Amino acid sequence: MRLPKRHITEKLIPALERLRDAAVSMEHDYRAKLDCIDHLYQASASNLLHYLALRQSDIRDLQQDLALLGLSRLGRAEAHALSSIDAVLDALHALAGLPRSRRDLAPAIDIRSGGVCLNDHAIALLGMPSEKHATRIMVTMPSEAAVDERLVHDLLAAGMNIMRINCAHDGPDAWLAMIRHLRDAERALGRSCKVYADLAGPKLRTGEIGAAGRLAEFKVKRDVRGWVTAPAKIWLTPERHREEPALEVDGVLPMDEILLRAVRAGDVIEIDDTRGSTRTLIAMEKSGSSWLAHCQQHAFIAEGAGCKLYRKENLLVQGKVSRLPEVFQPILLKVGDELVLTRDQKPGALAQYDDHGKLLRPACIPCTLSAVFDAARPSQPVWLDDGKIGGTVLANDGMTITVQITHAAPHGSKLRAEKGINLPETDLNTPALTEADALNLRALASHVDVVGLSFVRTHEDVLALHRQLQEVGASHLGTVLKIETRQAFENLPMILLTSHCRPPVGIMVARGDLAVEIGFERLAEVQEEILWLCEAAHIPVIWATQVLESMAKNGIPSRAEVSDAALAIRAECVMLNKGPYIVETVEFLSGVLERMSGHQVKRRPMLRRLSVSHIPEPVQ
Repeated sequence: MRLPKRHITEKLIPALERLRDAAVSMEHDYRAKLDCIDHLYQASASNLLHYLALRQSDIRDLQQDLALLGLSRLGRAEAHALSSIDAVLDALHALAGLPRSRRDLAPAIDIRSGGVCLNDHAIALLGMPSEKHATRIMVTMPSEAAVDERLVHDLLAAGMNIMRINCAHDGPDAWLAMIRHLRDAERALGRSCKVYADLAGPKLRTGEIGAAGRLAEFKVKRDVRGWVTAPAKIWLTPERHREEPALEVDGVLPMDEILLRAVRAGDVIEIDDTRGSTRTLIAMEKSGSSWLAHCQQHAFIAEGAGCKLYRKENLLVQGKVSRLPEVFQPILLKVGDELVLTRDQKPGALAQYDDHGKLLRPACIPCTLSAVFDAARPSQPVWLDDGKIGGTVLANDGMTITVQITHAAPHGSKLRAEKGINLPETDLNTPALTEADALNLRALASHVDVVGLSFVRTHEDVLALHRQLQEVGASHLGTVLKIETRQAFENLPMILLTSHCRPPVGIMVARGDLAVEIGFERLAEVQEEILWLCEAAHIPVIWATQVLESMAKNGIPSRAEVSDAALAIRAECVMLNKGPYIVETVEFLSGVLERMSGHQVKRRPMLRRLSVSHIPEPVQ
């Protein structure tokens, strides 16, 4: 049914004009900010403002009416917001038979050039993509890459486009060795690869936990019924002149040399177990000054445990187990427990109870960032270990923060040292760029192409990075801003505008920390919004965190991971983390991206021929 012109002119055209006026007005309001932006990126910054103005209104009813007319619903206007509105207005005026005034129409990126701008900016930052797909593959270097040049060569051959150096691990010597191996591989393969240095930022993690003691544990192998199928193999070696076992063993016990010199094959060594019993070891075979012994029992042996050597029933020699490695026991936390975060870095301790099970002292663990103790307030949430453990601040006296656990596994969750801490509602007054970051930047500036800034929260953090790059003579480097905090997401528009002042720039969606900060239930929604805003700003996106993680670690991906990896086609780059099967994972991901590139570019479906569209000829 043909719609009357009155419906078009009285409802749709004025509504679209209001959207357009809002977009132009927002650009005018931010003219001073736009004048500070690199001239090559000013049009992109203007488009971001146009898009932000468009998304300040709920236009779902308007979209429905446009769809009834067969017109664009403005659902894919990110890269060219104002031009999309103009195109719809032109069509509406034509349908109504009305002329459209072209006075004071602000210049805008047209529909064709919006995608071109984004592609050009991605090339400037991330380099040329593969011939088979437009999404680059970034790979985090393991420590072995500093000594294993073949690994780097194989990663480049498999499809790596960007080498990621994580400055939270290893050190300058190892990083430079990785880069040397990459340059050698580039020459050998005739391929190019960017180097991305990811600055660590302020470390907000749990500190050390005190040792539970110096112990050794060894286990026997059992079948499904609990019967022992193989004994534990124990290496008994002199305490002063320790020898390495020639074969794989289940445990090592350093002992008195006098006792070991007296041992003969078939002798029995009884050792005190920490649980008040003894464990029996049978001497099997001598090697040098050491002995291989077998034990048919599960054992916990402490440093200083008593030993007795028997031949038949005769006691020959007594001795002790000498120095053993320290054992660190994680803190087990259940819902309702309390955990104390400490400002000083004294090793943490497990909760202490009296003989009747009454709590004497809750578990405690250091927090590596002192700013937390200046900012955290009661009732604010705290998340630990990537959201596996959650709690609420009960009290903060400036030196200790008491957290009540509200989220843990049914039988408790284990908290270890060096695990992340997130306080999504706490305004931490700490710079994103640390002194260590500045030193690492100086060491790497002449060797890398891109630097990443962690823990971004506001546009001031972006400006601080720009100043630091200027100070070390590294203004030529591209930058990547990691969106991993609630504040960064909430301040994203201004962060994007500010980043245009010193291009090229990209955004990394650090989905792990971001999920903890904003809530897992909101992650899908939030990462969509980040993709939209970055496309509007013509800023490339790096899709990060746990992409094909199971495959990199175990060699086999999960079905959910494959689906997640396929979504990475919507970003300009996807990041893989290290693992024993990382080369195979790069090859697998490259294949997924190649297949998906025929179906989709950003959010726009591409209607290539479907193999399943062929049907047999009808039977006559």
